[in-house]
Amino acid sequence: MTTDTTLYSFVNEWECDENDHLNVQFYFGRFEEADRQFQLLSGLSEAIVGARRVRHVRYHNELRAGDLLTVSSYAALDGPHMFTVVHEMRNATTGTLAATAIDGYTPPAAAAKEIRPRFKNVLSDMSEDAAPRGLPASPANAKLTIGNVLASGAEICFRGTVLPRHLGPDGRADDGFVLGAFTDAVPHVWQRTPMNHAFLTENGYGRVAVEMKLTWSSPLKTGDMFVIASAPVSVAGKTFTLRHHMFESRTQRLVAILDVVALVMDLTTRKAVALPEVAIGEIAKISMG
Repeated sequence: MTTDTTLYSFVNEWECDENDHLNVQFYFGRFEEADRQFQLLSGLSEAIVGARRVRHVRYHNELRAGDLLTVSSYAALDGPHMFTVVHEMRNATTGTLAATAIDGYTPPAAAAKEIRPRFKNVLSDMSEDAAPRGLPASPANAKLTIGNVLASGAEICFRGTVLPRHLGPDGRADDGFVLGAFTDAVPHVWQRTPMNHAFLTENGYGRVAVEMKLTWSSPLKTGDMFVIASAPVSVAGKTFTLRHHMFESRTQRLVAILDVVALVMDLTTRKAVALPEVAIGEIAKISMG
């Protein structure tokens, strides 16, 4: 296998959030660009392997302002999907693994036999570091409606509009844009729990995601307005899971679902802290049924 570096980049100060590290929307944006480069270098296209069904990201170590980063990409046949593309993001100065992304595809039956010989030069065994841990690998349910999501306990926490500057090369809103919307929505979900803004500020804590899975259902284009409905799903130990649902506002069609494993981080020690007992109980009460 020839491993290609598909991205050379740098963490700008304006890309860092209130936790003083690279915001998740910019991780997804970097992976999106690395994937475009990988597709060009490898000859990968939707015509061969179908549309990407899911992008599953794990955050391993923080990236902070001024850090150099690179992404290397390869394909794997031993991953959790019929065809998996793996992206590994590293701190280019230290070599430390910062984040991983796996993209899941289900090639049409007619193309399946050609996958190995066609991509033999970019195939490798999938790294265990990239394997899903807190979330299942399979795409989220694409048949949900806003009505049954709200009836299950989710609440609307964001509304937005797609502008021309939000579009990718294919004329559709890309991962970085929808992650930015989900990122702005999530504090409103935390606010429903005892781990609200006042609690986090008083204790010097921050909201942190350690794993995310993005499932696209339909595209967003210029002028489309959308709404996000979100809620916790479960809680265990130091982490809890959230689910964000994005719907196009006019037709109420499902656009995307983002599953998130979250925790509380001490901003001084940069370590995870235990969820307060009262928070565990309240999260369980408001979790989606």
